[in-house]
Order: sequence, then structure tokens, then C-alpha cells
Amino acid sequence: MSIWTFIFDYDEIFYYALLKKNVALMELPMPPIRSVVQQFDSLIEAIHKDIANGKPKPTLLLHVCCGPCSSAVIEQLSQVFQITLYYYNPNIYPRAEYERRRDELKAFIQSFPPAMGIGLVVPSYDSAEFYRGIDVEHTPQLKFQPEKQERCRRCYLLRMDKAYEYAADHNFDYITTALSISPHKDSQVINAIGVQLQKKYRIEGHGPHFILADFKKRNGFKRSLEISGEYDLYRQEYCGCVYSMERISAKG
Repeated sequence: MSIWTFIFDYDEIFYYALLKKNVALMELPMPPIRSVVQQFDSLIEAIHKDIANGKPKPTLLLHVCCGPCSSAVIEQLSQVFQITLYYYNPNIYPRAEYERRRDELKAFIQSFPPAMGIGLVVPSYDSAEFYRGIDVEHTPQLKFQPEKQERCRRCYLLRMDKAYEYAADHNFDYITTALSISPHKDSQVINAIGVQLQKKYRIEGHGPHFILADFKKRNGFKRSLEISGEYDLYRQEYCGCVYSMERISAKG
């Protein structure tokens, strides 16, 4: 099966509510984890076959948040994709922390063999985009939520939408995010958002396919810890935003 025609028919598998501004993302029906893993395996197998038959690797825009979380994902996907990393994370606070994670990522991909030749796109940093995206002005209660709640889901949407727009504008074949490798992230919500963004940006058969994935599965998170140790990567103590930082600080 050609990688160019390998298209998941999401509508026949899941039904998703539209992402409306006044509808909480937590109300989205979520895809069964087993189906996500099976579809991911089927896609990778199909691409492997195409590469074996002489076709080039398809292009992939991979949204990443830091070196440690991207490490095992790069190791796995670089075998079948021509990857470009997209570091868009206006949620990270303070700016010095954002820059530290960015610079750690830059240094890591220059020394990590599976990342050799991988490109890196870093949009300008504007933390105001994060605050507008999660809309704390009208929903201030979100400031006090733990991870995996509505604030985080809005943050996923903000970052993934920006990445998808870039992938569509630059004619990538596929797009996905490394966020699901973290046990602190809701992979089902991430995949639900990705499916909705595909409907937004893939029009009349043109535009990037979103890759359903749960990278923490099959020891993916464990592998990221191993690589982080091997390369002495900086592992942050909080997710990124000021609210997650304050929760960690309050715990002592």
C-alpha cells in the first residue's frame, strides 16, 4: 500500500464532537487506546514496505516540547520518516526556562545519531499566546487545576493547531506530537484534538495526515529516561506553565 494513499478513515472508527470555543475539550469522546496502537503499527508497517520498495521516506513535522520527551520518539520515527522538529511552546514559564529547554534540544539533536540531519523550526516566543489560548481571563478557575484537566487540554490544542498550520503551509505528509510520551499527558485527548485538526487542515485530500500515537506505550517513556541518562539531558521538574510550576513549588 502506498504511503501516499494510506489514509485512516477516522469517521468510520470514532465520532468526535466539534471543537467549539464554548465546549470543554474534556467533553470530546476519546479513541480506544488499543485502536490507536493498532493503527500506528499498521501505518509504520505500510511505510516500511514502501521504503523497501524504493520509495523515499515521507516527511513528518514532529511537535516537541523538550529534549527528553522527544528523544525516544525521534529514535523510533527516524527509521521511517524524514523529520522536522517544531518547538512551539509559549506555555513554558519563565522565558529563561523556555530558552533552556530549547537550547538543550538543539544540543541534543546535534549529538544523537538518530537525529542526524533532522531540521528544527523554532517560532518566536510569546507567552501572551498561551494565556489567550487557555482563556484564563474568562475561566480563572483553570489556574488551580492539576495536570490532565481542561487547562492542559486547551494548551494541547493551542500548540498542536499552530504546528498543524505550519505543516499544512509547508506541505508535510504527516504530523504528530511527542506530548503523548509523558505519563502526565492525556494521550486520548491529544489524539482527539489531532483528528479534529486533520479535518480542519486536510482539505479535499490535500494536507498532512495526523498520526495517532501513544508514545509512552511499550516502554516509550522508560526509553526516554534511558536516553536522557545516557546524554545527561536536563529534565525539568514541572510541565512548563507558571501554574504547574506553582503547584510543584507548593508541594515543597
